[in-house]
Amino acid sequence: MLANKATRPSAAVQSRDDVEDHLLPVVPRRRPGRWVAGIVMALATIWFILSAAENPNFEWDVVAAYVFSPTILQGLWLTIWLTVVSMLIGTVIGTVCASMRISTNVFLRIPASAYVWLFRGTPILVQLIFWFNLAIIVPIVYLKLPFGPVLYQASANDLITPYTAALLGLGLNEGAYMSEIVRAGILSVDPGQREAARALGMTQGRIMRRIVLPQAIRIIIPPTGNQIISMLKTTSLVSVIALSDLLYSVQNISSRTFQTIPLLLVACVWYLAATTVLSFLQGLVEKAFAPKDVAAGGAAAVLAAKLNGAAP
Repeated sequence: MLANKATRPSAAVQSRDDVEDHLLPVVPRRRPGRWVAGIVMALATIWFILSAAENPNFEWDVVAAYVFSPTILQGLWLTIWLTVVSMLIGTVIGTVCASMRISTNVFLRIPASAYVWLFRGTPILVQLIFWFNLAIIVPIVYLKLPFGPVLYQASANDLITPYTAALLGLGLNEGAYMSEIVRAGILSVDPGQREAARALGMTQGRIMRRIVLPQAIRIIIPPTGNQIISMLKTTSLVSVIALSDLLYSVQNISSRTFQTIPLLLVACVWYLAATTVLSFLQGLVEKAFAPKDVAAGGAAAVLAAKLNGAAP
């Protein structure tokens, strides 16, 4: 005990050391490699921009002439419309399918698993062409009661227009992927919380609304944002069924003017602008649904990293 008392500093000495530590200037750690890498990347970016700007084959004057062309803007509007409607269809189908896959009823699990297997296992281009040519297999679409009269009947050629085929192909394919995203979000919630809610007498629907979905939505939002951006670009495949989306509009103009590269650049400009807006909105939604304690912890970590010189 005497030896411990002799080696232990007094409270006054400790407080003096703490005061001296606070008075020491905080110097960020020097990272010369970071500056070298930044300079190299800046020079490479300047070289790339100048090379693209000075290359006459890009024909930037043609790009500027067509970027706000009415035909291009109509194609852009159709691309956005297809993205929104297809994602709504896919989200509804995916939510229902995910609920069926996690059900204890085997007669619900098997059809849902077969649906996911079929639409994830075949290329979306093949699905689009299949739906567009559905009239070859089913010429007449009808609705009738078993052993009763026909309630509705129509030609498949009239029902399956390019718009219908595009929505069927994009929406059903997206439903298979959204099903896995929603299922992963629901399964990420601790099963013990459901058991505790059942012990309190809550119904299954109330457990989903009040406990499971508010937590699962934080897991579901980031991959859903990626799916929306992916869907925006996937809509370019509908050009194979002669639907005038952004890419099809560009191809129509380039087939007349033979200015393929500048018109492809026009399409790239609008695709990049749309994905930038969607990425920004995705960030806002993720921030809105982020847990407050995690956000505070993240801010504290960034502040600590700045003090230590680990963050700019």
